[in-house]
Amino acid sequence: MSSHPFPSTSLEQHDGRVVGPERQPKQMLADQEYDGHTSVHDDATADKLGLTGAPIEGPTHFSQFDPIGFDRWGERWFSDGCISAHFQTMVIEGESVIASADDGDGTVDSVRIDAAKGDGTPVLTGTISVGDATTELAERLAKAQSREPGELFIVDQVTVGALPADDRRVSVDADTANGNLYPFSLAQKLAAITEPSDWYVSGDNPWGRPILPFEMYSVLAHKIGSALPVRGPAVGLFLDLEVRALGRPLFVGEEYVLERAVVAVGQSRKVESHWVDTTVRHAESGEPAATVLLHSGVFKASYADYPTDRLT
Repeated sequence: MSSHPFPSTSLEQHDGRVVGPERQPKQMLADQEYDGHTSVHDDATADKLGLTGAPIEGPTHFSQFDPIGFDRWGERWFSDGCISAHFQTMVIEGESVIASADDGDGTVDSVRIDAAKGDGTPVLTGTISVGDATTELAERLAKAQSREPGELFIVDQVTVGALPADDRRVSVDADTANGNLYPFSLAQKLAAITEPSDWYVSGDNPWGRPILPFEMYSVLAHKIGSALPVRGPAVGLFLDLEVRALGRPLFVGEEYVLERAVVAVGQSRKVESHWVDTTVRHAESGEPAATVLLHSGVFKASYADYPTDRLT
């Protein structure tokens, strides 16, 4: 275990599982915009889609697994860890969420995880791991790539393959808001995060500099937008997300470049979707620092030109 312990969170053992405390995550995307319109995280937009309220962004729940990962693998969790999740049910601010993981054999490098609301409603399922262990999304992506997507009307122009190279440097510092997609600063996020830690604001950690929380990896990976030819306006949401550190954490204020590729497209009854795999590279050396795999969906019913006979 590190000589700079990650602040402890009370964990309990129940029926072969490690269970974290009940938390109430905060909504920070009410003012999110993309493609010139509001998102599903806006109350009025959520209401039009028949949702009970504007949902909290899925990665917010990742922080509740940090105490579990650190308890199991120590500082290696932040330098070599991966959280891979399939989102099941949206969470509205004010609802409680409990994170848990299989206790498992202490020698294994991957365990199953779940998060559920206080009433037991599933929120997400997946894996946490270190190293090269098989993840939840590796299996889901393989299934998506093996299926024909069928006729598409929103992501029909999105093609599988590498996206154009973009050498813009990106970073997340303490006080700068992160654009229209993420209209909050790291300091604002840390004021609301469910598992606060000095590791995010000082060098009092094994790396001697502030690190980004795992829930902020996708923020950094989307600082230059998606640039995908998705028809719209239409409202999207996260379906699956995996973030992985490659040898050390991402650092606050460090500059990175992004290398992206579309790795699958598809659809389900209510959404059309695409998978984008992003490699985050150190700007100076070009060495890979992290990967972010995101499966994004677009509500069919939110696109005005969607054929009505395909919405049933």
